[in-house]
Amino acid sequence: VRMLGPSQPKFDTQETQRIISVLDETIVKLELSSLIPCILDSLDSFADMLGPELTSGLLEHQKLSSKVEDLLSSSREGEPSPAEEQRDSLCLLEEHLKTSVRNILRLLLANPSLCHALPFEVCARQSSAEAFIQAFREFRNFMHERLLTSPLEEKEKIQFMEDISLRIKRNAETLTALKAELAATIQARDEKVWRAAREACVEERGRRHGLNRANITLAVSEAIFYSLLFVVPRAECSWPWKLGNSQSEWLRVPVSNISCCLFQKKCKVEMEIEKWIQKYDADMGEKQAEYEELYALYSEEKAQVSLLQEKHEVLIQEYSQIAEERSVRQQKQKQDSDELVTMTLAATRIQAFWRGYLVRSLFKIKRKKKKKGGGK
Repeated sequence: VRMLGPSQPKFDTQETQRIISVLDETIVKLELSSLIPCILDSLDSFADMLGPELTSGLLEHQKLSSKVEDLLSSSREGEPSPAEEQRDSLCLLEEHLKTSVRNILRLLLANPSLCHALPFEVCARQSSAEAFIQAFREFRNFMHERLLTSPLEEKEKIQFMEDISLRIKRNAETLTALKAELAATIQARDEKVWRAAREACVEERGRRHGLNRANITLAVSEAIFYSLLFVVPRAECSWPWKLGNSQSEWLRVPVSNISCCLFQKKCKVEMEIEKWIQKYDADMGEKQAEYEELYALYSEEKAQVSLLQEKHEVLIQEYSQIAEERSVRQQKQKQDSDELVTMTLAATRIQAFWRGYLVRSLFKIKRKKKKKGGGK
């Protein structure tokens, strides 16, 4: 039996969490919306708990529900009204009802403590609503399992179950064939023993009464024929063969020994069949134990893989944070180096300009001195 490998998620963790969170929010909204009829039945007792805004929204919802019920009852009673107008009114009221339910859910979800306390204060919801919510929870669990199961793992799981079923079917077919073969062998052996015993008895009686070979053969044939036609109810019986009164006495064959022998053979065969069944049960028990052991090992490794995936996600987040900090640090160092290069270049230019200015000033002074000397 080949063990199934660890699961490989089809979606990443973020997408899976988004889908599951949407389904969880839908379940919460279904639970709250199923409590609205119970709240409307005893709205006065919940007015202080709900608050004025939510109470007014529930009253508006109750009015819309009453209008829809009146419109439906009038259509059932057969009051004269245009079909198109009635249909438009019903569609408009349905849209208003949907908007009202959304507003009520928005107000309820804005108060988490109220959402937590309402299921304990309100009476039990309707059975149909409870069944629908339970079915949606099962759908949520099914989707969660499918999202965390890769196609390869699902294919291997299906193949594994098919192999187990095929092996059980083959074992059952083999057992059935062995039982049929055993029954046929036992029947053939019993018939052979019966005929041999009958022939031996007839020959012994024939030798005692001095019958010839032809009469013995005829007696044996008739004995076999009558033994196949009739069921002997007593321990001993006589067969009415047409051999004359003088020869019919020796044909009284006792069948008690033969019946006892056949009964013993039958018991032995039944014991062999019981042994085969016990062996089959033992083999299937071993296979079942092996399957349960492998499935437990698979579940344990799957849990370990889930734990490793969680640790891997934490490490990825830490690595992303470290990489981001390193990138910021490198960017800052690059910016500082660029500023240093810019400042160095600016200082070099300023120094060059200053040296040029000093040289030009020195040359100007020298020119003035030369001009003064030439004038004298």
